[in-house]
Amino acid sequence: IIRATNVLLAGKKFVVAGYGWVGRGVASRARGLGEIGLDYHYDNSPRQAQRTAFAAQLALAGETSKPVVVHTRDAEDDTRSLIGEARNTGVVGVLHCYTGSHSLAEFALGAGWYVSFSGIVTFNKWIDDDLIRLVPADRLLVESDSPYLAPVPFRGKRNEPAWVAHTLAQVARARGDDRGSHVVVDLPLQLEQLSLDTVRMFHGDASAAGFQL
Repeated sequence: IIRATNVLLAGKKFVVAGYGWVGRGVASRARGLGEIGLDYHYDNSPRQAQRTAFAAQLALAGETSKPVVVHTRDAEDDTRSLIGEARNTGVVGVLHCYTGSHSLAEFALGAGWYVSFSGIVTFNKWIDDDLIRLVPADRLLVESDSPYLAPVPFRGKRNEPAWVAHTLAQVARARGDDRGSHVVVDLPLQLEQLSLDTVRMFHGDASAAGFQL
């Protein structure tokens, strides 16, 4: 709804005016809220304004029983605190495009959240395969984040959702799955599990959502 870096443009209005049409839309039609969160790396918005908007969005997720997709960068203490508060109202979500610490990932997992990895894990600068192995298979997601973060061998190009197979292959290799070297060609088994995990997060029950592969 409101990205952390855009909170100056919309966050104050969102918080002051209440949920209004946004809340009604979320309650009636949305599958989740996101991408929301905190970004202290660029600091394009005051940190307190970011925290206020993020807290309001998490509160809306709790009131409407919707999952959240969370962006966090250089803001782990505040992210952990707000996830902890949201846990009390049953909010669950995913740490999207995650590159943060093991401790925050473990905290989110303990709150029933998921952790998602993007094409960053294919870059030469990526050095934390232990983080990928830390996440249980049933809490692990893979995403494209297109049009950004195209995985190797397409880095630098406009990303395409189909290229997520390369990210999945790298995740499989990092986790010691001997199918990893073949996963781009032989994708269905691991894609099925990841797809079911995604459906469970946003729909609760795959069969009830009419999900079939």
